[in-house]
Amino acid sequence: MTELPTVVLVTDETFDREVIRSSLPVVVDFYADWCAPCRTAEPVLEQLSESLKGRVKFAKVNVDESDQVARSYGIHSIPTYVFVEQGREKGREIGALGGATEFRSVLKRYFSFA
Repeated sequence: MTELPTVVLVTDETFDREVIRSSLPVVVDFYADWCAPCRTAEPVLEQLSESLKGRVKFAKVNVDESDQVARSYGIHSIPTYVFVEQGREKGREIGALGGATEFRSVLKRYFSFA
């Protein structure tokens, strides 16, 4: 899986700094390289991270490489999207979310970024 330039790749070591202490709301994409729906979501995440830059942060956690964070969040299926604001989970969505329009409507459920 190629690293998206506007999406931060987060590990067990950087999760606290990049997600929990982020001043922006964060969408955490729990994924794996072998997951086809995860790869399909890449362009959507890239597009949204560009259009929402400065309002929402997008982060990716590879569940195979950062199993400590995945376990602590109880991730059993991928892709799983966890919505974190001010260090607290606001909600989560499991499975593919479709295109940018659908993903944006899910974002509005969890974050108030006007």
